[in-house]
Amino acid sequence: MSKTESNAAGATSALEIRDTRTGTSYSVPIMPPATEGDTAIRAMDLRQIKQKPDEFGLMTYDPAFMNTASCKSAITFIDGDKGILRYRGYPIEQLAEKASFLETAWLLRNGELPTQTEYDDWKHQITYHTYVHENIKTFLQGFRYDAHPMSMLCSSVAALSSFYPDAKNIEDPAERHISIVRLLAKLPTLAAFCFRHVKGLPFIYPDNDLGYVENFLSMVARMSEPKYEGNPAFVKALEVLFILHADHEKNCSTNAVRAIGSSHVDPFSAVAGGIAALYGPLHGGANEAVLHMIKEIGDKKNIPAFIESVKAGKGKLMGFGHRVYKSYDPRARIVKKLADDVFKVVGIDKDLEIALELERIALSDEYFISRKLYPNVDFYTGLIYRSMAFPTDFFTVLFAVARTAGWLAQWEEMLLDKEQKIARPRQIYTGYGERAYESTISHGGRGGGKDAVRK
Repeated sequence: MSKTESNAAGATSALEIRDTRTGTSYSVPIMPPATEGDTAIRAMDLRQIKQKPDEFGLMTYDPAFMNTASCKSAITFIDGDKGILRYRGYPIEQLAEKASFLETAWLLRNGELPTQTEYDDWKHQITYHTYVHENIKTFLQGFRYDAHPMSMLCSSVAALSSFYPDAKNIEDPAERHISIVRLLAKLPTLAAFCFRHVKGLPFIYPDNDLGYVENFLSMVARMSEPKYEGNPAFVKALEVLFILHADHEKNCSTNAVRAIGSSHVDPFSAVAGGIAALYGPLHGGANEAVLHMIKEIGDKKNIPAFIESVKAGKGKLMGFGHRVYKSYDPRARIVKKLADDVFKVVGIDKDLEIALELERIALSDEYFISRKLYPNVDFYTGLIYRSMAFPTDFFTVLFAVARTAGWLAQWEEMLLDKEQKIARPRQIYTGYGERAYESTISHGGRGGGKDAVRK
């Protein structure tokens, strides 16, 4: 491309770049701003910048994708500086107050709130598909009694692809729809089965007379009673938490689902990849880390010393601050009130006293305020889950059940986006140049000798 040419006729805005190596100037079109003002250039437009015609061209280097947009999306909007989170334009505060989780799942996928008829049909379809094949029970029973429930959940979701081979027909809207329904319906069942397996309890089948959340709690907690009746405070808390966790833009696990899905694999396999990404302590395991921190503190009297160690850089205050939100996490305000409601039911013990004192100090200490280290959603959700008697290693499973709604919406949006191709990032090679093979060892024959197979 010649000097100061634009490769997009009629572009109204452009980035003028001068390469000091060659003295050549380039004009790179700036994409029109989105509705919320995001602007970007196309990375491929930088390929024109090179010293020699046979060079690859200029790339961007962006570890962890801190400033790289890999797609256009209409699902979730976040403004981290202003503390805004919206699903399809609806503020998270309004959805948490007024919507149900299944209504939110419909919204994420379809872009609009359902009519009553659409919602009733959607709810019926998901309720109808809550059961899993009996062989899945046998599969789960093969895990050790102390297996981590996230390992079990990831494996069992991946296994579902073998039960529904037609799910690989992702170009068929009907097959996509039934796969989405099955995943939303069966995730709570699988999660509850994982819980019961670790506890050594018999599996409880779905009760389809119950709502989505109460049915899940029934499969988790029901013992000998003929009909499960969930604590209204717990049902409400879990419903709201599912809504808050349903999607969160292009986080690690959503990026994983999109990247895996870009190979056109079935959605069960793509969601299993999302669960694997969520398993990590830097992502879905963050609320679990909050409880471990509280256990390490041990007593309220130890909090001042712990706070000073954090200030000295000798420890981390888990559950405070967020990679995206530079002000208060909007979900944390909602969950704070939710936590207070749950604590009224279960009371406050030593660990909760430690957590609440940590919260008080962090919200009043200039050290944390100046660094915008406010409590995030993970701080409070861990406390709520603990108050509901969920084991610490089950917290991320609850996260996965909710996030499946967002993963599936993002997966389908990616498939329908004509600009998307199989994900294949570039690299900057830092290894050796070409060199000749000169071995100093003797292989002793290619077969490995008579002892090649260990006896």
